[in-house]
Amino acid sequence: MALDVLYFAWLRERIGHPRERIETQAATVRELVAQLSAMDEWHAAALADLSAVRVAVDQELADLDAPLAGVREVAFFPPMTGG
Repeated sequence: MALDVLYFAWLRERIGHPRERIETQAATVRELVAQLSAMDEWHAAALADLSAVRVAVDQELADLDAPLAGVREVAFFPPMTGG
């Protein structure tokens, strides 16, 4: 399946682009992260500390075990703070 993967804030800066289209057989976000990390050193560095990364699946917050069946978009971004 093909997914649009989006990167925000420092993740975008480390990876070098804001989005990419990925062909994947990953069943979960965790498997997608493993695939992305294996692509190159930039992806690996950006996704090395998953405690500093949040994920949204089709624009809804999700965890790393979220299934990807039928998903069109996965976004990675740092935790947000409010005030």
